[in-house]
Amino acid sequence: MTQRKLSQPATTKNPPEMFTGDVWLDPIAGPQEGDQRMTVALVRFAPGARTAWHSHARGQTLHVTSGVALFGSRDGVVIEARVGETVYCPPGEEHWHGAAPDAFMEHLAMLEGADDPAATTTWLEHVSDAEYAAR
Repeated sequence: MTQRKLSQPATTKNPPEMFTGDVWLDPIAGPQEGDQRMTVALVRFAPGARTAWHSHARGQTLHVTSGVALFGSRDGVVIEARVGETVYCPPGEEHWHGAAPDAFMEHLAMLEGADDPAATTTWLEHVSDAEYAAR
């Protein structure tokens, strides 16, 4: 067996075209071999920060590690998840996720890449303040 310690890229601040508020990403794991697709990142959201609407070709699993997370779907439902809880977003489901208005939040984001890497995540418009507050 050949084991190796992986070097990780530095923390990046996510772009305002895809996020509202301050959000930082730390890559944890990515494909190491040609047939692997899994990507894992620790994502940190400032209070009230959130993603834009988006979907993933193969779905996404989100595990809350700190704070209180909010997850919204196009049907208008916003759910709250706390430390230790996991939320699954099926393939193609348009959704958003972010921090509650009064606390930082961190989650592990896990997803598999699409056959065409450019199709892994489809980014859409920003989440309105009304959509964010609907809970």
